[in-house]
Amino acid sequence: LDVIKHNDYLYVSFTIKNDQKKYTTAIGRGKFISPFNDLDDFEILFVAKPFYSDGKHFGSRIIIKDDHIYASIGERGQGDVAQELDSHAGSIIRINLDGTIPENPYSKNKGALPEIFMVGVRNPQGMALSNDNKVYISNHGAKGGDFIGLVDAKKNYGWNEIGWGGTNYLGSKIGEGDSFNDQFYKPILSWVPSIAPSDIIFYKGKEFSDWNGDLIVTSLKFKMLIKLEFEDGKVNNKVIILKDRIGRIRDVDANSKGEIFLISDEKNSSLWKLNSK
Repeated sequence: LDVIKHNDYLYVSFTIKNDQKKYTTAIGRGKFISPFNDLDDFEILFVAKPFYSDGKHFGSRIIIKDDHIYASIGERGQGDVAQELDSHAGSIIRINLDGTIPENPYSKNKGALPEIFMVGVRNPQGMALSNDNKVYISNHGAKGGDFIGLVDAKKNYGWNEIGWGGTNYLGSKIGEGDSFNDQFYKPILSWVPSIAPSDIIFYKGKEFSDWNGDLIVTSLKFKMLIKLEFEDGKVNNKVIILKDRIGRIRDVDANSKGEIFLISDEKNSSLWKLNSK
């Protein structure tokens, strides 16, 4: 689901199946052996609890910040579990680089899983570290209510008590509360109708120097690449960079030069490079 190289290790998130043919999200790492591009001593660091038969909404992106791994865990189509502390589903978790558990916001809550950092998300398929060292996610709503939001300790984005402007697929209201209930943490931006956001990055580089600090968002549903102009944690402008050019855009990344690469997943997956000229 995601892959990050950090120091001598390659960290990956992925799905696993147990003996009862149920599934969950896991995170592991192996020593990255160059120039052979091999992984040695691979170990699983984290396994989300519980396993579910449903094969959707796994998340899952990983970010390394201040020697911690932050990961988004989808609610696996289970809805209510995103408000529960005895399930990783529908949460953002935080662990140490070796898989041990730091002091997290719910560590002392009776019955709470100690890896949980915040709750109330549906299916976050994007996670990015901003140029001022803050973690943001993109999250899939249901029928509308996709959003970009900040990862913040012990906060609750409200799924599935609220839908951030969205409704259930049959058009019915989500939960009992208002679509933007003050009881819950508010996203920075939400989309109605849904754009189905996947990967996100904060841009830093010389290739597109005017974009430094802006958030790049991929869209599956509308086959778009979107640039959100960021300032002081707020979106000032939205610019569509690509639309209907390369299909559903699943992933975006940039190298040390600031060159941008995209992966589309329509029919056959393809790798693309975005040029400034």
